[in-house]
Amino acid sequence: MARFPFSAIVGQDEMKLALLIAAVDPSIGGVMVFGDRGTGKSTAARALASLLPPIMVMDGCRYGCSPEAPHTCPGPCDSTKASKRPVPFVDLPLGATEDRVLGSLDLERALRTGEKTFEPGLLARAHRGFLYIDEINLLEDHLVDLLLDVSASGENVVEREGLSVRHKAKFVLIGSGNPEEGELRPQLLDRFGLSVEVRTPREIENRVEIMRRCAAHDADSEAFAAQWAEEDEKVLQQIARGQKKLAKIEVPDSVLVDAAGICSAVGVDGLRGELTLMRAARAYAALKGAKVVKRDHLLHVAPMALRHRLRRDVLDESGSTARIDRAIAEHFG
Repeated sequence: MARFPFSAIVGQDEMKLALLIAAVDPSIGGVMVFGDRGTGKSTAARALASLLPPIMVMDGCRYGCSPEAPHTCPGPCDSTKASKRPVPFVDLPLGATEDRVLGSLDLERALRTGEKTFEPGLLARAHRGFLYIDEINLLEDHLVDLLLDVSASGENVVEREGLSVRHKAKFVLIGSGNPEEGELRPQLLDRFGLSVEVRTPREIENRVEIMRRCAAHDADSEAFAAQWAEEDEKVLQQIARGQKKLAKIEVPDSVLVDAAGICSAVGVDGLRGELTLMRAARAYAALKGAKVVKRDHLLHVAPMALRHRLRRDVLDESGSTARIDRAIAEHFG
């Protein structure tokens, strides 16, 4: 059954934009999607992963080595040939243990041959792709912390049971959850690059259109995917152009001053907010085909880059997004 096309998702523009920005610049640090159940959170993430072109991987490599950097994993990775594979999309189940996530000693082989061999975990499988965690707010905090550390460094280091293993683990981390079922600790939430809020559509037309498209997909997923193939191709080309342009995008000092001003106005602690805001604005400008980051680019991505970094104000119950919008209106009109 073909996956639901990314471009066929009705509404949820902020979530789709955040995923596109993360695809253009994975160093942003992942996307946290909080919202109601059944609003297309996992559908959008899977659709984006399936939309991207296949990657080249060394044959037989359990760590997803690229032909540009072959034999750089703990091994064994002895092949000289490479083949195409779909972009990895790994679901991390809530009940996953630390060994399953990071990797561990291959006990079966150790008992059979006496050799100490490392068995790669989910992080190795997610390398060069996406790691998706549904209901991340219900995942144990120490696992979330580990995942965020690896996501930021791009490397997984395992020191246990007499083994010392280091391998690349570069992936886009996507977490989703329902705030009614529990919240992430602020210090962990702050480590995500972008945060978006997804709500159930209120417009009758949108709800009807969602039902129509879901019914068409259920009836014939291949035909439905073919119907949206052209639109998906446009999205793919936009991502490819954005990735190519990213390194050449200029960020003027005036935009950096704007970023610092917004973060100061809303009371963001530390400098992670400014850095993420700058990277997100640069990736958004690249998606738009611009050569220089402008204030409009910065202001457009400011809510998703900052809303999860604000301190709670007991005297202001208007919400993070409203506080950011108010600060932007006061400073920039």
